[in-house]
Amino acid sequence: MDDPKAPTSAASGPKKPRANKYVLFCAILASTNSILLGYDIGVMSGAVICIRENLKITYVQGQFLVGILNVCSLVGSLASGKTSDLIGRRYTIVLAASTFLIGALLMGLAPSYALLMAGRVVAGIGVGYSLMIAPLYTAEIAPASVRGMLTSLPEFFIVAGILLGFVCNYALAGLPEWLNWRIMLGIAAIPAIGLGSSIMFMPESPRWLVMKGRIEEAKRVLLKTSRDEEEAALRLHEITQAAQDDADLASSKGWSGQGVWKEFLHPSPALRRILITAIGINFFMQASGNDAVIYYTPEVFKAAGILNKKKLFGINVIMGCTKAAFVMVSALFLDRFGRRPLLLLGTVGMACSLAALGLGSKFLEHSGSKPVWAIVVSIVAVCADVSFFSIGLGPITWVYSSEVFPLRLRAQGTALAISVNRLMSGAVSMSFLSISHRITFGGIFFVLCGVMVLGSLFFYFFLPETKGRTLEEIGALFEDKNEVDNTKAKEMTQL
Repeated sequence: MDDPKAPTSAASGPKKPRANKYVLFCAILASTNSILLGYDIGVMSGAVICIRENLKITYVQGQFLVGILNVCSLVGSLASGKTSDLIGRRYTIVLAASTFLIGALLMGLAPSYALLMAGRVVAGIGVGYSLMIAPLYTAEIAPASVRGMLTSLPEFFIVAGILLGFVCNYALAGLPEWLNWRIMLGIAAIPAIGLGSSIMFMPESPRWLVMKGRIEEAKRVLLKTSRDEEEAALRLHEITQAAQDDADLASSKGWSGQGVWKEFLHPSPALRRILITAIGINFFMQASGNDAVIYYTPEVFKAAGILNKKKLFGINVIMGCTKAAFVMVSALFLDRFGRRPLLLLGTVGMACSLAALGLGSKFLEHSGSKPVWAIVVSIVAVCADVSFFSIGLGPITWVYSSEVFPLRLRAQGTALAISVNRLMSGAVSMSFLSISHRITFGGIFFVLCGVMVLGSLFFYFFLPETKGRTLEEIGALFEDKNEVDNTKAKEMTQL
């Protein structure tokens, strides 16, 4: 008899091109939703400078404008779990794109600061939906052998969106100040329309279909996303068995619709470990300050003495190209080397880069001449920081968040973890400039370096390796062997 904990046939053997291409196609369509957040992060780094000049707002209003999208994406993230369980993963993708479309139009047409804020609130809700659903859908449709690479695609599209935003900043900086930022923000409506239309080419998640009792539809999807009928049958058996086990557990404890949140509030030891893992990695992803570094890099180098907008936005383009290159490296090697090695490499590298950036910034703050070598060191350190983020925390956070929860808890568990991500992103983005004005940019980079040291320790001690395992097998990694043995003993006693 085969070992039930051994990797399934999905994890080994050659694959037919048809299955590879179809899964990749579906994963790309789902992951392109993430380009919406990336574009906003990238374009706002330059647009906020133009907005401050045009609308005459303070730096506090500016950082509130930047951060409010991330805070409001918390609403979308929390709602997305229940929504995706009710209407399905596909239609949640459409809802995400449609909401962001409305927000982009409001921002592009806003005549005042108040309406601009309203547009960012609406767009933030759309971003929250898209951040949860893209990795979740991809994880549920992908075979175990390529799940790491495909589930990291949302980070690639976030980076692609950031780079696109940087390029738009650079290209539109020369327009009149009343016009440039409106085009920068409003143009995001174009990809939102395309993303909402992509649903006609995407199948529903087979795991959601099984959860709803639509077994034949799930089987058809699995036949398209597996290398042969045998693998499709094996995956279907694992999914239906996991769904039945979840249903039996919910029935035995008397849980209905509110059971998921009851279980989160009173978790078993295994679920507690899953929650610590998923929430912890999302917390450190944003506590690293990566979003704030990207948003405010022009402000950092403006303080360093670079005042020309084209040069400021040009530095962003260099940073975006570097970030895009390294996220591809991570995607290509994630299923070969595993999650833990790349995650630890990334966080240790970020700690070193932030320390170098802090030293460079401190030197520039205390040097009246602003030497070129110190500026170059700071630019290299910024590029290194975002590159190490793209190797580790960036893609692997989405992978872990979408694969560690069991089927019945997956949508709402992922939503809970990503809501922590968005809350931290908003808190850091909305306080970065205020804190830096008190302790200087150099000081805040040293603080972020310390956070990454703590993050590296957390990942080393708490995050297990999930490479090559099916979603149904991953739950065993968080179970205590003594608990499993006790459960089996009780079952034998009852028999």
